[in-house]
Amino acid sequence: MWIIGVIIAIIVILIIWVISIYNNLVGLKNRVKDQWAQIDVQLKRRFDLIPNLVETVKGYTKHESETLESVIKARNTYVSATTPEAQMKADGDLEKAISKLFALTESYPDLKANTNFQQLQSELTETESKIASARQFYNDTVLMYNNKVEMVPSNIVASIFKFKTEPFFEVAEAERENVQVKF
Repeated sequence: MWIIGVIIAIIVILIIWVISIYNNLVGLKNRVKDQWAQIDVQLKRRFDLIPNLVETVKGYTKHESETLESVIKARNTYVSATTPEAQMKADGDLEKAISKLFALTESYPDLKANTNFQQLQSELTETESKIASARQFYNDTVLMYNNKVEMVPSNIVASIFKFKTEPFFEVAEAERENVQVKF
């Protein structure tokens, strides 16, 4: 009779343990989604600034349409991306296009002195800083979640309930290259 009591106690402990790990995994997965949403909020802010910046630049740089078109194309590619992976790739393309846009302003002193442009550039720089912070928090959260999904004993529960690892927000290969500064 006491053996049945021990078996029931072990089963109850196992059920509580599985529920605890499952709830922890769900909580971490939701944190990953939340952190991605935080990045998305900052990217939306960036996308709202870009048309104003492009319009300001357009007035000064009538023959630089290729650079302006690449910024708009990169922005639209991100907006139409449906997965976090596609959004991460599109974001890298957009960063390159914006860098080219800011480099372009070096050739136009009047544009560089324009207060509207300076304000937009400042807001975009601040937003880029917030995006970098949000990415860091996202990657930290993904690390905690992925560890839980992959490490014993929680990986047993994760595999039973089909929890999958999440991708890190990584820098594109082109962005890892050293910047060439020429005078």
